[in-house]
This record gives sequence, C-alpha cells and structure tokens, in this order.
Amino acid sequence: MSHWRERAGTPFSNEKQPATGSRGMVVTNHPLASAAGAEMLAAGGNAVDAAVSALFTLTVVEPMMVGILGGGFANIRLADGSQTILEGQARCPAAIRPDSFTPDPEAPPGVLDTVGRRNAVGRSAVGTPGNLMAWCEMLREHGTLSLADVVEPAIRHAERGFAATPFLSDCVTDCAADMLADPEISRVFLPGGTPVKAGERVRNGAYADTLRAVVRDGPALLYGGALGARLAEDMRRHEAFLAEPDLIAYRTHRLPVLRTAYRGFEITGPPPPCAGPLHIGQMLNILEGFDLRASGFGSEQTLHLIAEVMRIAFADRAAATADPDFVPVPVARLLSAEYAAQRRAQIDPLRSRDWSPGVVPAEGANTTHLTVADRDGRIVSATQTINSLFGARYMVPGTGAIPNNYLYVFDPHPGRANSMAPGKRVTSSMSPLIVLRDGQPRFALGLPGGLRIFPSALQAVINLIDHEMSLQEAVEAPRIWTQGYALELEPQISEALGQALAGRGHSVQRVPNVGGGLNAIAFLPDGSLQGAACWRADGTPVGVGGGLARAGVRFLPEARRP
Repeated sequence: MSHWRERAGTPFSNEKQPATGSRGMVVTNHPLASAAGAEMLAAGGNAVDAAVSALFTLTVVEPMMVGILGGGFANIRLADGSQTILEGQARCPAAIRPDSFTPDPEAPPGVLDTVGRRNAVGRSAVGTPGNLMAWCEMLREHGTLSLADVVEPAIRHAERGFAATPFLSDCVTDCAADMLADPEISRVFLPGGTPVKAGERVRNGAYADTLRAVVRDGPALLYGGALGARLAEDMRRHEAFLAEPDLIAYRTHRLPVLRTAYRGFEITGPPPPCAGPLHIGQMLNILEGFDLRASGFGSEQTLHLIAEVMRIAFADRAAATADPDFVPVPVARLLSAEYAAQRRAQIDPLRSRDWSPGVVPAEGANTTHLTVADRDGRIVSATQTINSLFGARYMVPGTGAIPNNYLYVFDPHPGRANSMAPGKRVTSSMSPLIVLRDGQPRFALGLPGGLRIFPSALQAVINLIDHEMSLQEAVEAPRIWTQGYALELEPQISEALGQALAGRGHSVQRVPNVGGGLNAIAFLPDGSLQGAACWRADGTPVGVGGGLARAGVRFLPEARRP
C-alpha cells in the first residue's frame, strides 16, 4: 500500500478491524446475519446459499432496512467467472397514475414529498415487491442448500428474539411518531409505547410463522398465495393501490452487467433501472483526467473535484435516468469518452458552479447491503431495501412483515423521466459493485443510504484505486456528498477544510455521517479473502478458514499394558 497519509488532507483512524478467511467471507450490516451466512458456508453451502440466508436473517435483525416485501439488485459472479445481475426491484401497481399524488408545494428542491405524505407512509406508499421472488430464484438457480436450511436462522431469531443494538433503537426512536399509528409494528418495536432499548429482546413470532410458510410454499406464498391475498385485502380495505393481480403478474429480470473502466480496473454492476453504477462510471470517466493521487485523499482540491462530478451526475440522473422500459436512458452517451471530456472541460478547478443536465432521454433511503464470497470464486454483492427506515412503517396484519414505501422514490410530478406509471420499475441509487483487474476479482462492495449510495461507493473505489488504501481504510474513510445543493461533510473533515470549500462556493453542511454502513471484500494475491465493514452501521465481517481433517488421520487405540 502507498503512504497515502503523507498526501492526505484529511487523516483518520479506523474504528473496526477486518477479518480474513480462506474458505469464505460474509460481510453484512449485522453480526447475526453475517453469522447466518457463515453457518451456511460451514455446512458446505456456497456464497449464494450464504447470501440468501443472510438476507432472510437481516429481515429479522435489521428490519428497518430490508424485508421480503422490498426490492433490490444482486450482482452475482459464478465459479466459472460468468456474471449476471438479478433484478427484483419494486414496481408501480397497475392502479397508479402519474398524478396519483399531489406534490407538496413546500418541499425543498430535490425532495419528493407529497401532500399528506401519502407516497411515504402507509398503504398508499407500497409498490409491488420483488425480494421474496428474487431470493428464492437466486437460491434455486445457483445455491446448493434447501430453502428450509437457509431460512432457519431467520426463523430462530424471530421466534426466540435477539438483542436490539443501539443502532436499531435509534432508528425506532426516529420513526416512532409514524410507527405508533400501527398497533402491530408498535407491539414489536415500541412495547408500551416506548422505543425498544438497546439490549432488550425483540421477538416477532408472527413473522417466524410467515417465514415457516415461505419454507413450505416458496415464493408462491406471496405471488398468488395466502400472504399475497392477505396483503391485497389489507390494501383494498384502506383504498390503496396494490392489488393481487400486481403480485401475480410480477416477474424478476436477468440483466446484462454494466461494465466501465477506470485506470486499468473494470467496474461492474447493474444497469438501469439501477442508476448507481451508470453514474459511478460517468463520474470516474471525468475524474480519470485528474491526478487524484497527487492531490491527495481528502484535500481541498480532491474534495472540490469529487463534489463537482457529483453535481454533474445528479443533474444528468434527474433528467434522463429511469426505467428503460419507459424512458430510453442514454447509457452510451453518459459513459462516452467524448462526453466525459466535455464535462471535464466545464469544471472550474477553483470554484463550484451550478450544473444543468448535459443529456436528455433519447427519443423514441435506507437499505442494506451484503458482500459474500466463497473459495471457489463465487461472489454475491447485493443491495436490498424496503426504501425508508421501516418502509411504509406498518406491518401487514397477522404476518409480522413490513412493506416497502417504494412509491416515495418516484417523482410525483407528471411528465418527468422518473414520474410514476403503471408497472414502472423504481430507479435506484443502489451500487452493488464487483471490481476486476485482468479479468480477476479484486474487490466487491456496496452500502445502503438512498441517494448517497453511489457517490459513497465512488469514493470507496477512489480510495482503493487512486489512494491505494487498505480495505478497512477505504470503507471507513470520511465522505462528502452533494446532489447540487448543500455539500455534506462528515465530522472528520476539518473546520479549516470546510471553510476552504465554502470559499470555493460550496454551501457546506455538517452531518454525522454520509450514507450507511459500507461493507466490502478484497481478493488477496494468495487466494485468501479479507472482509471489512465501517462504523456507520452494525457491520461485521465473518471469515471462514480452517477446513476438514487431512485424509488418513486416525485415532489409534491406546496400547495395552502387558
């Protein structure tokens, strides 16, 4: 590793330690989910078995972030080196129209609030979910263990309970005002009307029963079965949009891998409707014309340049990135060297500026991430969500399951790239990346955090490639973020540096953290795996090493005395 600290404008220290393993690595944002994945590897399963088990377990122990009634993307690399994207993203129900919600006239720029918060909280905010179908298909197509095997840890923790972390307690506190309106979700997370405290047991027996039904019926439980019927009936009683035909018609997609290059590395991830890897590639193309290694990590010049390319990417994202089944996304233009050169030439190296879109459509929050690898070369980099903290902030009666509030991600104004339409897929900032060099994996990473996901993933890639940080340093390093308005700075960035950026025209805002818990795996030259998770969540890497006894080992009988 280079001595990046010698050129750093923002020194920092790691708070966590990485893990290593020779037979597999599981990194999630909760220790019990990482342990569930490691249990599958120890039982002879592969990375897909481990990833699916960890995802189901996360729905129990990190319920504010992910659920079977959510959506997401998985970037999957198989043992033969082939790669595929499994898209299980949520969709607009058939009853949705572009003007189904009334935009809030008091909403700040870039915020998608509507009158009465109907697109954010409650039944009217729920999109057609894809997670349960996608996870079961991933297991069936690429796993080796049964659905009963991989779901068992989740059932165990839902039935017996688990200790709430301070992070979970804080999330409940932040959402308590909305959650108290629903007696079912309050019973689990606000017993007696008070947010669950760190260390208290959280039990969700109804959800354990739902998971047992998943084991029995598979994805059909939701897409045409009893769970789907119960969800749809609850929607009907509340005059919401989602109906049983939406669930029955739902299908996942296998998408081609989006590939971009940066300084000899290949960055791979999902294509649109996932916006993250597309705009990471766009920003890296522009930044490749600058010597970020020379300007140093966290320096005034480096942060200024990164902030400017974020502004460019968000301007283009708002104008032209959406579900390609509805809006022809100009992928080739956004990733072209010509366009990168054009935008690079427009950057003032000393002053921030306002950015308008450079592309148009062609004619014609809160999430979780896991990164898993096994010794045979399989990798799963998957980002999954119910969108906001605790999704729509209620439970489907009698099921213990929390629906998504994915309709909050759509633009409530008609006539825009990301406006609502029946069947339209959510455009997401998710960025489950696998990065290669000379065709071989070098690292895989991802994180939660809504609109802050892909700019944060960008910074991790820069940390690893330009600054040659260790994996632990790269995931924990201080971040910045802007979508064209305030420039958010994490606390480790000095006051003097913040003032210098303000002097360049940036509207500086201090925040406790940018985005969520990034987790990653590095593939080391000796064939071993290193996992790392950052301080922004309960992330925990668990490595599997050791192995079976050497062939021929025997316990010989003790010699008899004469």
